[in-house]
Amino acid sequence: MKRVVLPLLALGLLTSAASAQTLRIGLAEDPDILDPTLARTFVGRIVFMGLCDKLLDIDKDLKLVPQLATEWSWSPDQKSVTFKIRPNVKFHDGEKLDAEAVRYSIDRHLNLQGSFRRSEINVVKAIDVVDPQTVKVSMDAPFSPLLAQFTDRAGMVLSPKAAKEAGPNFGAKPICSGPYKFVERVQQDRIVLEKFKEHWNAGAYGFERVTYLPIVDGTVRLANLRSGQLDMIERLQASDVAEVKKDARLKFVSQTGLGYTGITINVANSDRAKSNVLAKDKRIRQALELSLDRDAINQVVFNGEFRTGNQWVPPTNPWYVKSVPTPKRDVAKAKELLKAAGVTNPSFTLMVPTGNEAQQVSQVVQAMAKESGFDVKIQQVEFATSLQAAQKGDFEAFFIGWSGRVDPDGNLTSFIACDGGNNDGKFCNPQVTAALAETRSTSNFEQRALAYEKIAKVNADEMPRIYLYHATLFYAMNPKVDGFVAVPDGLIRLSGMKMN
Repeated sequence: MKRVVLPLLALGLLTSAASAQTLRIGLAEDPDILDPTLARTFVGRIVFMGLCDKLLDIDKDLKLVPQLATEWSWSPDQKSVTFKIRPNVKFHDGEKLDAEAVRYSIDRHLNLQGSFRRSEINVVKAIDVVDPQTVKVSMDAPFSPLLAQFTDRAGMVLSPKAAKEAGPNFGAKPICSGPYKFVERVQQDRIVLEKFKEHWNAGAYGFERVTYLPIVDGTVRLANLRSGQLDMIERLQASDVAEVKKDARLKFVSQTGLGYTGITINVANSDRAKSNVLAKDKRIRQALELSLDRDAINQVVFNGEFRTGNQWVPPTNPWYVKSVPTPKRDVAKAKELLKAAGVTNPSFTLMVPTGNEAQQVSQVVQAMAKESGFDVKIQQVEFATSLQAAQKGDFEAFFIGWSGRVDPDGNLTSFIACDGGNNDGKFCNPQVTAALAETRSTSNFEQRALAYEKIAKVNADEMPRIYLYHATLFYAMNPKVDGFVAVPDGLIRLSGMKMN
C-alpha cells in the first residue's frame, strides 16, 4: 500500500486529532517477521528497539552498555562469559524475566528451524543457569565478537511461555520485555506499539504509543513528514538533504553508518545458479566490477554524501584492508576478461528492492555495465519478498545492503561463511572458512587484521559480492521531537525521546 499526502481539508482534521503522545515514524520498507530469531531486515531491527530488550546495547560512541545484563565477566581462558541479569524485569505477558528465560532465548536463537541468529552465535556450546539472576555462556574456544552479537537480535530475550505457546507464529504477536508492547500490525501499512508501564526503565520513554508506517517512496515519505502525517522519517534521501537543512519547519540529523550496500552474486544456490552466467567464471564477475565507477554512482545518486568502498567496512574504518584498495573503473580490461572467459554480451537479471534510490543505482549499474558488453535486466521486487527469493536462490544478482555491526565479524561471517545465515549466494571457500576462524578466536587486532586481509584478497579474486558504498544515515523530523540520539547502527532508540 502506497501512502499518499492527504488533501488539505482532511489534513487539518488529522493533524488536530493526532496525539502529542504518539510518535509516528516513517520507515523505508515494511519489516519482515517480528520474531528476533527469524527476522533479517534493518527496519525490523528499528521496530525491535521498542519491542525487545537485549542483554547489552551500544551507545553513540559504539561502547557496550548494560541493558538486561547489568554486568558481565569473562573467564580467564576467554571461553565463557557470565552475565548478571537485571532483577524485577517482566515480559509483556506478566511473566518474570530471569536467567532461565535468557537461557531459553539463546537456545532458541541457536536451534529454531530457520534461525538467522545461529550463524552469529553458533560457537556457543552450553548455556547454564547459575542462579535465578545469573547465566553462563560457554564455548569450546575464545570468540571475540560474542558480546557484540548480544547487542542485537541474538541478545534479545523472549517470553518462553509465549514463544512455546505460539510456536512458529510468535512473530504475529511478539512478546518481549521492551519499553513498548505489541498492539497490531497491518502488513504494508502500520505497526503499532503501546507503552509498557511495567518496564524497568519506563520513565525514560515519553510516548504512550509508537506507530511505524512503511513508505517505500522516499519523496512520499518526506511529503508525509512535511504535511504533519509523520513525526520522523529514517533514511531521508541524499538528494533531499540540502533542501531539508534549509527548511526551518524540519530538524535534520545525520550519522555515519556501519553498513554497506552491494551486489550479491548467486554462485551456488539452487538450480538458478546453474544457468547464471555470473556463476560460470569468476572473470565475468571481475569484469562486472571493473565496469562500475563507484564514485560516479555516489555523485549521481547520492550527491557525493556517501562513502565508496570495496569491502565490508569503509576505507575510514580501522579494519579496512588497505592492501586491497578499491579498483578504478576499467572498461577495456573488463572486455578483455569477458573475452578470456569466452562470453560475449553476457545477460543477467539484477533483483532490486523497490525504492527510489535503489532503482536509480540499478539503472546506473545497468548503463555502466552495458559499456563493457553486459545486458543487465532490472527486476524490482518488494523488499521482504526479495529477501525470501534470495534465501531460496531465486535470483542471479541481488542489489542489497546491510545495516552494519560494531564488530566487523557481524558484517562478514553471516554472508561469506559456508553455513552463513545470510549467505544467499552460497559462496564457500576453505581459505575463507579458516580465516574466519582465526578472526573469531582472538581479540588481538593485528592477528585479526591479517586474517581479514586473507578474506579481502579472496573476495577481490572470486568476487561473490561486489561492495559498492557505505551509506550516511539521514533523519528528518518535526522540530518538536526532542531527545533523539543518532547511533551508527542506524536504529532509532526511543529512550529519552519526547514531543516538546
